[in-house]
Amino acid sequence: MSGHSKWSTIKRKKGAADQKRGQEFSKIIKNIIAAVREGGEDPDANTKLRTLVDKAKTINMPQDTLKRAIARGSGTLDGVRLEEISYEGYGPQGVAVLVECLSDNRNRTTAEVRHILTKYGGSLGEGGCVAWMFDKKGIILVPREGVDADALMECAIENGAADVDDEDDQFFSITCEVAEYDALQKAIEAAGFPIENAELSMVPQTTIEVEEKHAASVIKIMNLLEELDDVQNVYSNFDISDEIMEKLDM
Repeated sequence: MSGHSKWSTIKRKKGAADQKRGQEFSKIIKNIIAAVREGGEDPDANTKLRTLVDKAKTINMPQDTLKRAIARGSGTLDGVRLEEISYEGYGPQGVAVLVECLSDNRNRTTAEVRHILTKYGGSLGEGGCVAWMFDKKGIILVPREGVDADALMECAIENGAADVDDEDDQFFSITCEVAEYDALQKAIEAAGFPIENAELSMVPQTTIEVEEKHAASVIKIMNLLEELDDVQNVYSNFDISDEIMEKLDM
């Protein structure tokens, strides 16, 4: 599995046991505020906002909370000024790490990200050092249970999907170009297929096979970065075998 799909799988499995709901709400609220400021408060005209609203609904965010976040983004309510910041660096064995943040204090966020990377065998790099290794794609997850695989694949391909991955035992992962993302998501929903999650994500072009001696540190970096309040998304190009993941109890 690639760094994207491997990390996504790890997070889904961990989520059932230790999901921090309040922290997840906080991160989505920050993203909603930024999305509204960037593209307006109408989800139908703002794909980024619509994706976030859908995600907020999947984790049962209260409607009042969702409305307040949109209002803060549009300036209807007073709120802190958030800055979008991206950090690029390396983990153990040279794996690429790309971190997307929303922060009201750049110095604090930079120090926190740098500390985690250096503590576990990585380093913070210059802007542009690893971003070129990733492509922005739409990723749509559809639960396998009760779904006709052939019908889903036909629907996805006919509506702009570049790939349908059926290797996961719980979900079909559908990948598309950003330009096709909105229409493809609507087509899948209209065809009656349930969507577990849909997002625009940074997908690695190639992956690095991580040795067993470095695997725990790579996962530790990813976990700690995800736990930072200012961090919205973490991407990497690591590949860790299932055998090693079992030894790590993941």
